[in-house]
Amino acid sequence: MDRAAMDRIVNEHFMYEATDDVDGVLATLTDDVQHHVIGSHWGPLAGKAAVRPFYEELFGDLKGEGVEPVARWYGDDFVVDETMWTGHVNDARVFGLTGKSGRVTFRLLHVFELRDGLISRENVWSDVVAIAEQVA
Repeated sequence: MDRAAMDRIVNEHFMYEATDDVDGVLATLTDDVQHHVIGSHWGPLAGKAAVRPFYEELFGDLKGEGVEPVARWYGDDFVVDETMWTGHVNDARVFGLTGKSGRVTFRLLHVFELRDGLISRENVWSDVVAIAEQVA
């Protein structure tokens, strides 16, 4: 894939995440996707059926207000995307902060592997310490 095609699928994925569209997010993934939000109680997930409930929970936990791009790096079949995410965390179970809520800004790093025009692996690191310091 060229960079334009990589940007297209990654940006589409982020747009669906921003609008809490689970079916849209899943449409950007391969059927055998490998998905892992590091530090999440979900652990590594394999396949769209396993990923769906993660996103259903995530969209209940987070309401985004904005994303500020920091950097994006490319390889032959991967994209690394770094951003600053701002929004509201509500009972942040996905981060192990059950019962904690508040407005937050934190660094977010995605590593995507791509195959056949779709995302075949998504690994995500969030600055959970920064999130924990901002919620009550």
